[in-house]
Amino acid sequence: MDITPCRAKWKGTMTDRERFNNQMHYRTFDRTVNMEFGYWEENYKEWPLFAENGITSEWQANRFFNFDPIAGIGGNVWLSPPFPAAVVSETATTKTLMNGDGLLAEVPRDGHSTIPHYTKASVVTPGDWKRCKEERLRRDDPARRVDIAGLKAAHPESRTYPLGVGCGSMIGKIRDMLTFEGLAYACYDYPDMVEDMVETSCVLVEDFLDQVLPHFTFDFASGWEDICFKNGPIVSLDFYTRVVVPRYKRIGRKLHRAGITLWYTDCDGDVRPLIPGFLEAGINCLFPFEVMGGGHPAALLNEFGRDLRIMGGFDKTQMIKGREAIKAYMESLVPLVERGGYIPFCDHRCPPDVTPGNYLYYLDLKERMFGL
Repeated sequence: MDITPCRAKWKGTMTDRERFNNQMHYRTFDRTVNMEFGYWEENYKEWPLFAENGITSEWQANRFFNFDPIAGIGGNVWLSPPFPAAVVSETATTKTLMNGDGLLAEVPRDGHSTIPHYTKASVVTPGDWKRCKEERLRRDDPARRVDIAGLKAAHPESRTYPLGVGCGSMIGKIRDMLTFEGLAYACYDYPDMVEDMVETSCVLVEDFLDQVLPHFTFDFASGWEDICFKNGPIVSLDFYTRVVVPRYKRIGRKLHRAGITLWYTDCDGDVRPLIPGFLEAGINCLFPFEVMGGGHPAALLNEFGRDLRIMGGFDKTQMIKGREAIKAYMESLVPLVERGGYIPFCDHRCPPDVTPGNYLYYLDLKERMFGL
């Protein structure tokens, strides 16, 4: 499908790749990187701006708004094959699904986006894990081989956009498999099993990195965890420090040897207790930095100085309040953009109750303040 942008691309004197690297490494840049986190399914259905132009996905929205391109290469670093997806049961208002992580999840029958209510996990005991590991987590699975030639053709060294390498998840995907409660119980009842799960995650990421790092000059690394609520992490700091951080360090050493000096992880909620471990291991950028969990991004950037970067951090609730609130919050980000190591965009997916008019005002204002 051809997408006709509704806005002109921001003017610039650098390539998108040069700009990204300069901005995130405290060097001179022409304007801020123009990017956004994304949208919910309701946005695509309810915003006339999207519905009338056939916009139904994030990549289409990125093209529609003419955001700066950014790309990534990820690997098959978890369940292969995943558990078979199936509808297990239905009521008048809900459906119970088996998802790819082996969870039974209750979701609205009408299909609107919401956090699923998980009712049962396929992996609970060490015996379940042993069977799952043997069937779905084999290192020698041919599906884990990377098509280097195809990726090099898709992302040549002459590219003008930033390219990242995916570093998977050390604990977030385990949480997905066990559920929040299941992970909490397992850390207490079966600590050796949980550590073996983290080790398995790490080894599969290492295998993937060994395949791709020699062949590309990556501009950044990325990871995903989502292991925090608004009041802090869902795992104990002892477990995180003793089990998770050493695996981050192993990955960090591979990235460092490959010359990658920017590594962000996507983790919602209040990540502040995790930051010392992140930095110790080489994770030096937070994404998308939810303000309701971590406060205004200036506080952490001032506390940690140039050791820490942030991508995101525009409080999405201000978009709901209206233009005066949007403008006031945007103005509070000016010193952060000017110092570098910070890219402003919405601190999660844009809520569907933000009006399209307010969202377009937000995009226009961002260009006026941080563009050329």
